[in-house]
Amino acid sequence: MAVHNERKQAVRETYRTHAKDTGSAPVQVAVLTDRIQHLTAHLQKFPKDHATRRGLLQMVGRRASLLRWYARTSPEAYKGLIEKLGIRR
Repeated sequence: MAVHNERKQAVRETYRTHAKDTGSAPVQVAVLTDRIQHLTAHLQKFPKDHATRRGLLQMVGRRASLLRWYARTSPEAYKGLIEKLGIRR
């Protein structure tokens, strides 16, 4: 659990917009992307872990809805974020 919190904190520091930013859309998308990548690797190792697969699909949906909202509200920042994260839409 401590390793996950350290990774999450490092991602937050990378994508935050100000010193106390922990919940803005870019930070949430970055944290979800990191977790999605981690769970994808886990599922490649354990393909029958259906509970994790369901959680992964929920995270992908949550990230997609955040990205749709972010693309509507701030298109230039959205383009920069997806380039920085290396995700395509």
